[in-house]
Amino acid sequence: METILNYFENIPSTHRSLILVLGITFFWLLEGAVPLFKFNYRKWRHALPNFFFTLTTIIVNFALAFLLLMTSDWVGENDFGLINWLPEMPLWLYILLGVLLLDLFGAYLAHYVEHKVKPLWMIHLVHHTDHEVDTTTANRHHPLESLIRFSFTLFGVFVVGTPIGIVMLYQSLSLVATQFGHANIRLPKKVDELLSWVIVSPDMHKVHHHFVLPYTDSNYGNIFSIWDRMFGTFMKLDRDSIVYGVDTFPDRKENGSIIGLLKQPFHKYRRPTTVEVSDGKPVTSVKAANPDTSDTFV
Repeated sequence: METILNYFENIPSTHRSLILVLGITFFWLLEGAVPLFKFNYRKWRHALPNFFFTLTTIIVNFALAFLLLMTSDWVGENDFGLINWLPEMPLWLYILLGVLLLDLFGAYLAHYVEHKVKPLWMIHLVHHTDHEVDTTTANRHHPLESLIRFSFTLFGVFVVGTPIGIVMLYQSLSLVATQFGHANIRLPKKVDELLSWVIVSPDMHKVHHHFVLPYTDSNYGNIFSIWDRMFGTFMKLDRDSIVYGVDTFPDRKENGSIIGLLKQPFHKYRRPTTVEVSDGKPVTSVKAANPDTSDTFV
């Protein structure tokens, strides 16, 4: 474990880039072999705006990376943070707790807040308006969201007290996990369900991309599924019933345009559709609210 930690403490930027590229390549090929949905789309055309926002995410994170290093150095020097206040433990447990808690603060909490605060939801909306969710959707985040996510990760490093090696390990695992969760792949249902008890499986995360509430407001996890189960935000929906997108922003042309997506956070808020659910299944539908009469902000 010490060797792994030392590697991630000094991981070269080229290695981090390789993780990104190899992950997308692997799941891209897997999508062709065992697709969940056979989308009627031009895969490369669909990927272009998603790759653009992946690039902006990389730029934001690279430009602000020094803040992660400064914060992790400070908590280490001052013995500050949750994992540093616990009794001495084996290194493997120290690393595991660090990654778990960073996943809570940097991913789950950030994601939850983005869905509950209207201005943040409008920014996060760019991620949800993809009508053909695949592995390239993983980092389809508006640059403003990249800043928000980074802020939560920085907060997590401060509160948890993680050294930079664990931070880099967490970010690498997070990257592969989100590519896996968004990948358009069909695993055997039993395998997917078994995985979902520990990590966020593809079927589990696809529920989150269903186009209406309450499913959109569920399954916020990124690496570990424990947080959704612990905080009551875990939901199931048969994967063949899932419809991607957001009911209040159905314009496919806008949702596939880089310019349209950059402008999307500045639209007026539109109240989403909610369906009644019983035993994990929708039993009634509610008409979408008229955008002209819904709560709005600019």
